[in-house]
Amino acid sequence: MSLSADPVAPVAAAAMLAYGAALWPAAPERRWPIQALFTAWVLHALVLLTGVGAWGVEGQGLRLGFAPVLSFTVWIVLAVHGLESRFLPLSGPRRALALAGLLAIALAWSFPGEVRAVAHSRWAPLHWVLGLTSYGLFGAAVLHAVLLDTADARLRQRGPGIGSGTIGAGLPLLKLERLTFRFVEAGFVVLTLALLLGMQSEGGWSWDRKAVLSLLGWGTFAALIAGRLWRGWRGRQATRWLYVGTLLLLLAYVGTRFVYEVVLHRQPG
Repeated sequence: MSLSADPVAPVAAAAMLAYGAALWPAAPERRWPIQALFTAWVLHALVLLTGVGAWGVEGQGLRLGFAPVLSFTVWIVLAVHGLESRFLPLSGPRRALALAGLLAIALAWSFPGEVRAVAHSRWAPLHWVLGLTSYGLFGAAVLHAVLLDTADARLRQRGPGIGSGTIGAGLPLLKLERLTFRFVEAGFVVLTLALLLGMQSEGGWSWDRKAVLSLLGWGTFAALIAGRLWRGWRGRQATRWLYVGTLLLLLAYVGTRFVYEVVLHRQPG
């Protein structure tokens, strides 16, 4: 896709350059990598709004595909991280998030998906918005879970700076764990609404791969929440359920669309 043929390409290229700058190693006290990451996030939002990731410029509808959905998910995770970083010491994932943002835009640029009308029912647009939001919330939960598991592993090994049960600049592990599963609970509520509206918007439930995997993911998250509430699941026992549920949810849409778009080279009906 050339720069002259795609008006969104210069914005996407600028966003990738900003993410690349945020990837550069720097001392923790330096502010420019965080500023670069914020700039990239803003440019990423423009990319989503102007065609590569969300509303297509050539028609009315939502741009759908495995790469646009991943791009939007990463953008939501970055937004959550940016908000949290203003109140909590969570600067560690900066380079990983910058790399994820760069790869997400590159994928959405290379595999832009298709513009599909979602107004065949009054509930369809809200169904898609809620579905994408649930992806972002579970993505944020996974980010926190990875930080939690890493800190827990270092604590078990009695690594430097972890003996007091903190992560990074001093965030208590128990607080990080609570944050992780707050995102799980919020994502579960949003996913439940998305599935209910999907049943209404599609005019009946269709037992295809996407529906089955979505329900399996929903059931996994329900079991995780119930297990924490009634069985006291914590630590890696809980995060494993989170990873499995998120993987099932990704396979439901992103995996299915990837097979159609990249392996079979056609759009699903």
